[in-house]
Amino acid sequence: MPRVRWGVLSTAKIGQLKVIPGMQRGTLCEVVGIASRDLGAAEKAARRLGLAKAYGSYPALLDDPAIDAVYIPLPNDLHVPWSLRAIEAGKHVLCEKPIGLSAAEAESLLQASRRAPSIKVMEAFMYRFHPQWQRARQIVHDGGIGTLRTIHSFFSYFLDDPANIRNDPRKGGGGLMDIGCYCVSLSRFLFGREPVRGSAIVEYDPAFGVDRLASGILDFGDGTSTFTCATQLAPYQRVNIYGTSGRVEIEIPFNAPPDRPCRLWHQRGSEVEEILLPAADQYTIQGDLFSRAVLENTPVPTPLEDAVANMRAIEAIVESGRQGGWVSLT
Repeated sequence: MPRVRWGVLSTAKIGQLKVIPGMQRGTLCEVVGIASRDLGAAEKAARRLGLAKAYGSYPALLDDPAIDAVYIPLPNDLHVPWSLRAIEAGKHVLCEKPIGLSAAEAESLLQASRRAPSIKVMEAFMYRFHPQWQRARQIVHDGGIGTLRTIHSFFSYFLDDPANIRNDPRKGGGGLMDIGCYCVSLSRFLFGREPVRGSAIVEYDPAFGVDRLASGILDFGDGTSTFTCATQLAPYQRVNIYGTSGRVEIEIPFNAPPDRPCRLWHQRGSEVEEILLPAADQYTIQGDLFSRAVLENTPVPTPLEDAVANMRAIEAIVESGRQGGWVSLT
């Protein structure tokens, strides 16, 4: 069976601990090598992961004809610049979320991808491919909760390390970019359209300058989505999806464990059904779906236009937090 030969730009933890091992379990992915600005770090990661190649620079990996596609888990401010470099090198691109620092930057990547139509480019929102999300979306779309009216999502962790890039505003740090982007994305994913306006209260860390607590509302016209994301609260995540006659609750919506079943609850009237989804690695599924699009020359599962739209919604939330009141997205 043919496989897409992957290279990874950066030895970031998310890649080494979750994404690369997940892709290595796929049927359509062959992770060939990893690059770092420090050759020693790349060699150490390659040995740990059992990869054939290590590169002492990102251009060295992009110049290698043995690489078909790249996965980019670099800091947020480097997502678009290195995605553009990869496109120029003729490599397909799976880039971590958020796709960039702004909607305008994301749009520049979209335009570059349109000028290279043979190159596949996608934002790596892996949660969408997990069976629990596919099931939840199917329940909603099949009328299993009546008419979808509102969604509430919560995502938090505690991180007060000043050296961590998530606390560096120059690197695109802060809760909205790191985890709030999921809350925005899932709302658009379930409603199946874009919000018309957004409103939020955003609190910034006085030392770091990044948002540490944000609560937002997205108005979808005939429904809403409310969320809270935080980087200095007790770790927790949960999603509740409410309709006129039912509800769906997802226990571990974002960091779904790859080695045990996931649970969601479907309530209709007074009856609550617990649904167990078999163990699945969302990174394996994402890698194989993207690789299939490359091998079969079909559209990627999530078009880059979706990434641009997500950034527009995040920007509206940020702007509302700055000025107060609603910010239009139309």
